[in-house]
Amino acid sequence: MLALTYHGSHDVRVDTVPDPILQKPDDIILQITATAICGSDLHLYRGKIPQLKEGDILGHEFMGVVVDAGSEVTDLRKGDRVVVPFVIACGHCFFCEKQLFSACETTNPDRGAILNKKNIRSGAALFGFSHLYGGIPGGQAEYVRVPKANVGPIKVPDTLADEQVLFLSDILPTGYQAIVNADVGLRASIAIFGAGPVGLMAAACARMLGVEKIFMVDHHLYRLEFARQTYNIFPINFDEVDPAEVIIENTAFRGVDAVIDAVGFEAKGSVLETVMTDLKLEGSSGQALRQCIAATRRGGIVSVPGVYAGFIHGFLFGDAFEKGLIFKMGQTHVQRFLPDLLRYIETEKLHPNVIISHRLPLAEAATGYKIFDKKEEDCRKVVLIP
Repeated sequence: MLALTYHGSHDVRVDTVPDPILQKPDDIILQITATAICGSDLHLYRGKIPQLKEGDILGHEFMGVVVDAGSEVTDLRKGDRVVVPFVIACGHCFFCEKQLFSACETTNPDRGAILNKKNIRSGAALFGFSHLYGGIPGGQAEYVRVPKANVGPIKVPDTLADEQVLFLSDILPTGYQAIVNADVGLRASIAIFGAGPVGLMAAACARMLGVEKIFMVDHHLYRLEFARQTYNIFPINFDEVDPAEVIIENTAFRGVDAVIDAVGFEAKGSVLETVMTDLKLEGSSGQALRQCIAATRRGGIVSVPGVYAGFIHGFLFGDAFEKGLIFKMGQTHVQRFLPDLLRYIETEKLHPNVIISHRLPLAEAATGYKIFDKKEEDCRKVVLIP
C-alpha cells in the first residue's frame, strides 16, 4: 500500500509499504477514505518530537471503511464506515473507567518517557505520533490497523459526507474539550491564542455554547480574517500589539473569563527562548502561556490543548497564583465526546468542514505538508484522499 513516511526533519515521502494485518483479536483493518494533516503533525515534520524512526507512518486524523475484523470485535463489522479517535484506549483500566481515555495505562507498552525524572510516564498510545506514544503506524495511508476497536471508532451515517465527520478524529473534540475545560457559556468572554485548526474548532464550539465575546490572537492575517468572518471573533495580530493589553482594555480592565492556548510549545518566543530551545536548555517557548496568564481575569481558567514538552522558563507562576488561576490541560479524551459531537454535526449545530482549504491526493501528501508548514496559499487545513 501507499503511506506517508518519515525520513527526517522536513522530509516525508509517500512510499510503498506492507499492508497492515490483524495482530490481536480486537483489531480491525480500515481502508482509509479520508485523512488530514494536523497542526501537531507539523511538530513531527519539523523534527521536534523525539523517538521518531525513519519509515514511521504518520497521521492520526483519519476515517474509512472496515475491511477486516478480529474475532473479539463486537461493535463493528465489515463494511461499517467509521471515524477513529487519535487516542487508543482500552476502556477498562483505572483511567479509562474515569473517562480519562488519553491517560490509558495499557495501550502504550513502553509508557513513553519518564516525566520530570519521576516514575510517572506518558499515557495512551496515539496513532502515528512517534515511539514515545507507542509507535503505532498512522493513518496517512491506504490502510491502517486499528487496535482496541471496541473502544473508540464511531460509526457514522451515510447521510454525512466524509469531510463533515473527519475531524471527529482529533481537532473537533480537542477544540471542544478546550472549551469544556474553560467552563464558559452564555455571556462569557474568552481569548483563543492560535488561529490554526484547533483554535478555529474551539471558536466554533464556543459560539455553539453561547460565548458572547471571543478574542483570537495570531499573526497570520488570512487566518484571523477567516475566523472573523466565520465565527465573529475580535482579531488581534500579536506582531502589531501586545495581545494581553488589548484584551484587558476591552474587558473593563479585568481580563477574559478563560483563555485557550491552542499554540503550544512552538509559540513564537523571544530571541533568548529560541537560543535556549536550540541548545536543548528549554523544551518549550513560554511566550503564549505568559500572555494567557496576563489576559485572564482573577479566578479565571487557562485551558491548554496545545502540545507542550519539557522545561519552560519565565512561566510567571507567581502571577498565576496572585490571580487565583485554574489550569486545565492535556491530550484529548476523544472517546468521551464523540456521541455528542456527532449529534451536533447531524443537527447542523457544527460545521467543522468549513475550515478545509486544500484537498490533495495521498500521493501529494509531502506537498501538503510543505504548504501547511509554510502557511502558503492561505492554507488552513489539508485533507488527503487515498
